[in-house]
Amino acid sequence: MKILVTGGCGFIGANFIRHLFSVHGDGVDIVNLDKLTYAGNPKNLAGIDARPNYRFVQGDICDADAVREAMADSEAVVNFAAETHVDRSILGPDSFLRTDILGVFVLLEEALKRKVKAFVQVSTDEVYGECLEGSFDEEATLNPRSPYSASKAGGDRLAYSYFHTYGAPVVITRASNNFGPYQYPEKLVPLFVTNALEDKPLPVYGDGMQVRDWLFVEDHCRAIALLLEKGTPGEAYNIGGGNERTNMVITRAILKTLGKPESLIQYVKDRPAHDRRYSLNFDKVRALGYVPSADFEAKLEATILWYRDHAEWWKELKSGEFRQYYETQYGKRIR
Repeated sequence: MKILVTGGCGFIGANFIRHLFSVHGDGVDIVNLDKLTYAGNPKNLAGIDARPNYRFVQGDICDADAVREAMADSEAVVNFAAETHVDRSILGPDSFLRTDILGVFVLLEEALKRKVKAFVQVSTDEVYGECLEGSFDEEATLNPRSPYSASKAGGDRLAYSYFHTYGAPVVITRASNNFGPYQYPEKLVPLFVTNALEDKPLPVYGDGMQVRDWLFVEDHCRAIALLLEKGTPGEAYNIGGGNERTNMVITRAILKTLGKPESLIQYVKDRPAHDRRYSLNFDKVRALGYVPSADFEAKLEATILWYRDHAEWWKELKSGEFRQYYETQYGKRIR
């Protein structure tokens, strides 16, 4: 199968491409369309770029010409391309609306023309909003509370409408909080690991008791590959890890693994509309054969040690644009 992966130089996209090649080898052709924003890093695919069944196209999913070139002859599309960071969406929502909604529209239009066999729209559990009790299944009302989650809900529902209106073979995935290698160091795990390694403060929002279901990125990739094969068009599927932990539990695990003191923890003013808890019922994808990793603590430790052992990867990123963002987001809070 020839697959177009958008956003394939990002965190989850790069891990997904690596997963496909590890499973299928020469039995899959992959085209990677990526704009190479701050979070898109070609080094995430080091060693992949030399494969004869891999092609990279630099381009924006909002650019119809770039999408047309990249999608030529593709049988399936998996759309990871998105602006994804809640904090950045609060600072400036416009790029989120453009990429996460308009970009999805451009992809769907070309997919219809190409008559692709499958289109996976990668969404997020944040479209449901906070879940104070129980767990959300796929029939729960969408109630996004940040510009990021609202933009993802827009792309999610646009993809759904293309199934019902035009018969596009759309499958929608809504995953919980991912962690693993190659994650840009603005997100909690890589930010706190790299800050701790540099003996810098770990800025914990509010009381740090926000609950997330932590999903190892390889599990997420396996679930998407499964849905690419077995997902029912027009359906949404939650993808969880079954590992609900507070941000403080994760923070303390990072410090313990690295042998760093808890004095590095610095509580800072919470962000606006910070959802207290997310929780997913993902029985629907389980019924297709998905089983998340059982050893969460081991996966978290391995992830922490990956960043420790790949300082050359993240130190280059934590300069330039990142420093400007970090100062804007945390400077006054930390001082």
